[in-house]
Amino acid sequence: MESKVNYTIVGVFVVVLTTAVLIFAYWLTKSYGEQVYDTYYVHLSESVAGLNTDSAVKYRGVDVGTVVSIGLNPKNPEQVELILNINQKTPIKTDTTASISFYGITGLAYIELKGLDKDAPLLEKVKGVIPVIPSRPSTIRRIDQSLSKLAEKSAQTLDNINLLLSAKNRNNFEQLILETRQLAKGLHRQLNGIQALVDNGVMMEKQVAAAAQQVSDTSASISHLADSIDKNTTGLSEEMTRGMRESFNSLNQLLSDLDMLTESLQTTIQNIQNSPGDLFFKRTQPRPGPGEEGYHEK
Repeated sequence: MESKVNYTIVGVFVVVLTTAVLIFAYWLTKSYGEQVYDTYYVHLSESVAGLNTDSAVKYRGVDVGTVVSIGLNPKNPEQVELILNINQKTPIKTDTTASISFYGITGLAYIELKGLDKDAPLLEKVKGVIPVIPSRPSTIRRIDQSLSKLAEKSAQTLDNINLLLSAKNRNNFEQLILETRQLAKGLHRQLNGIQALVDNGVMMEKQVAAAAQQVSDTSASISHLADSIDKNTTGLSEEMTRGMRESFNSLNQLLSDLDMLTESLQTTIQNIQNSPGDLFFKRTQPRPGPGEEGYHEK
């Protein structure tokens, strides 16, 4: 009896476990089927070693889809064409780019998406044509390109150094060093003359300074003389003005006297014209005029 109970418990446990597994699988299938995906192309110009179908597609590290297909681009065999299924809720925009990234040092690759402008328009299908997400070089590709350029520039630098250190240039360098040494010796011999020239220049500078002081003193003397002349001229001008004023006053008095004399002469001449006999005989009394005493009308 005890053995039969144990088998019954085990059978019930197996049935329950199987049912739970089936329910869980159904839930997973249902959840997966509810997600809607959009299809995109990506064209890469580098090796996709380490990338497989069903590899993850991440948008800034978040899983948003998978790689469906990997193959050569039929229009350009130099490129690898990827087909991606990306969750429809993922904001794939016109500035979104794709590149290959790797999980640490394992060598396993995935596709990394990155956008730059949050306000960029969405990348949509045009007349049912699957849109293409632009690609950008991966980090390894950029490092490889940088190392290639560095190696190329290093080779060019070595060639230039070899050209610079050729036998002809070494002879030119030796000749240049020899001429420089001779020039240094000549300059050393000329140091005494240069020192004397400097001393003469210092003396000349002192003489020029003394001459400038003399010119300054002379200028001050001339300025003082000009002030004296100005003062004397001012005094002389006042004396001349006073003398001329007195002369003008005397002249005005003379003219006044001449005017009175002229008026008297005019009166005398008028009297002579009226009575010429008075010049030799007696003076005739002038007849009284109108309004005067003794005036009578004829």
